Amino acid sequence: MKFQWSLLFGLIFAVVIALFAVYNVDAVPVNYVFGTADWPLILVILGSALLGALLSGTVAIYRSFMLSRKVKHLEKELEKKEASINALQNEIVVHQEKSLEVVEKPIEVNKDLT
Repeated sequence: MKFQWSLLFGLIFAVVIALFAVYNVDAVPVNYVFGTADWPLILVILGSALLGALLSGTVAIYRSFMLSRKVKHLEKELEKKEASINALQNEIVVHQEKSLEVVEKPIEVNKDLT
C-alpha cells in the first residue's frame, strides 16, 4: 500500500512538472561567465533543480559516510571499554573471594602466652 501511494504521488508530481513545462517554454537569457545563451525557462528551472539535487545528494552521502565511520569507531571503542569493564569485574570477584577466604579462616590463639 505504501508503494502504491508513493507511485501515485510520483505520477501526480510528473503531471504537475509536465504542465509546468508546457506553460514555461519562453526563452530566457542565461548569463555565463564566458557569455550569454537563450534557453527555455523550463530547462533552466529543471537544470537548477537537478544541480541542487545533485549537490544536496553529494553532501548527504558524504555526511552518511562520515557518520558510519564514526559509528564504527565508537563501536570499537565500546567493545574495548566493555572488555575492560569485564576484566575489572573479574578482578573484583577474585579480590572478594580472597577476602572471604581470609575472613573464614579461624583465628588461632597462641595459648603459650599465659
